[in-house]
Amino acid sequence: MKKILITGGAGFIGSHVVRLFVNKYPNKQIVNLDKLTYAGNLQNLIDVEHQPNYKFIKGDITDATFINGLFEAELFDAVLHLAAESHVDRSITNPLEFVMTNVIGTVNLLNAAKQIWGCNKDKVTPTDKRFYHVSTDEVYGSLGDEGLFTETTSYDPHSPYSASKASSDHFVRAYFDTYNMPCVISNCSNNYGPNHFPEKLIPLCINNIKNNKPLPIYGKGENIRDWLYVEDHASAIDVIFHQAKNGTTYNIGGHNEWTNIAVIRLLCQIMDSKLNRPVGTSEQLITFVKDRAGHDLRYAIDSSKLQTELGWKPSLQFEEGLAKTVDWYLANEEWLASVTSGDYKNYYDNQYVNR
Repeated sequence: MKKILITGGAGFIGSHVVRLFVNKYPNKQIVNLDKLTYAGNLQNLIDVEHQPNYKFIKGDITDATFINGLFEAELFDAVLHLAAESHVDRSITNPLEFVMTNVIGTVNLLNAAKQIWGCNKDKVTPTDKRFYHVSTDEVYGSLGDEGLFTETTSYDPHSPYSASKASSDHFVRAYFDTYNMPCVISNCSNNYGPNHFPEKLIPLCINNIKNNKPLPIYGKGENIRDWLYVEDHASAIDVIFHQAKNGTTYNIGGHNEWTNIAVIRLLCQIMDSKLNRPVGTSEQLITFVKDRAGHDLRYAIDSSKLQTELGWKPSLQFEEGLAKTVDWYLANEEWLASVTSGDYKNYYDNQYVNR
């Protein structure tokens, strides 16, 4: 697999995957396809943008004509599909946008790959091609006080976002069964770390603490999530991409279950220490707001299949990873200022169009 298409590579998780693959596999051509919506930021990849094995293409996966032409021109050997609308609140406001990107966009990519790889039921699944679909644990719905999501947990999505991702997962599996497409899927728990767009809980609260703004917490903050450092997710994707058997699914989790309020209290302690503020200063900013509609109570991933079969395991516990994340944001104030001001949106024009 010499030429790999990574969709959504300018986003939070995607940029870490692009960086890992560009640096680790200099003999592979890495093509980053991103629409550059509000969450796509090419400043995330400044350190690799001039590498000889890296190429960026701006494009929309919902445009079937464009996608088909791109695949015919580039003849990709593999697709690592991360492009997605992912913010639950936005999906509640505009569900159709999530259907278009997460469902139609995924099917467009599957169709284009199927065409150039010649996949059909009468042929053996290609062994030198791969379509890797990156999904979420939210497709499984909500857990009670006990239990973990496994790869055989029934789907039970509760938001337009998770419903759109569940649908895309089903299409990928259907293409494997119907056309012998060489597909794999992973479902991951909540990610955190550098380059996270500050609409999500942790980067939002880091930025608000810096600026002494309220820290909005849904309900009573009792919702539980399993947190995974983004670089650990990227390493898991690398392992699955290269080692998984076609037709398989792997759950990726950090074994770090925390309530939202506990996460924010720990974050407040770290920020007070880093900013030399009196202990308890940042906690005073916590503000409880009306709970989100369809808010799942608890997610928790059982990643034992991935650890046992492919030998992956997370490298960081949450406390260490959260401290590293805070250090990154405090050391990269220009990046944060560019994102919050919207200046990052001009980077593509300045560096790729007008240079």
